[in-house]
Amino acid sequence: MSGFKNFILRGNLVDLAVAVIIGTSFGTVVSAFTTWLTNTIPGIKSVFDGKTDLGKFLNALVAFIILAAVVYFFVVVPYTKAKEKYFPDEAAGTPADVALLEEIRDLLAAK
Repeated sequence: MSGFKNFILRGNLVDLAVAVIIGTSFGTVVSAFTTWLTNTIPGIKSVFDGKTDLGKFLNALVAFIILAAVVYFFVVVPYTKAKEKYFPDEAAGTPADVALLEEIRDLLAAK
């Protein structure tokens, strides 16, 4: 079971899943905007006459914002807290490779 926990929390699995969900939803927003824009350009005066797809675009935009909020609060925040709990960041200080290089430098300077 610990191997599965490591797989879920250490890998980029959650990041990739969030990217796919948000990307798909944003694609819907872009598609609705493009449809609205291309239907609006030939007749600028008919932007708000109900014959355009402005409502579909606004619906897609609101749905995207709601989906992004749900994904953030129900996936990203708990994932971040679990990752910090089970895999805390390394303590602040000199990284091991830098400390080793400093030790080598000091030994060479002492000779």
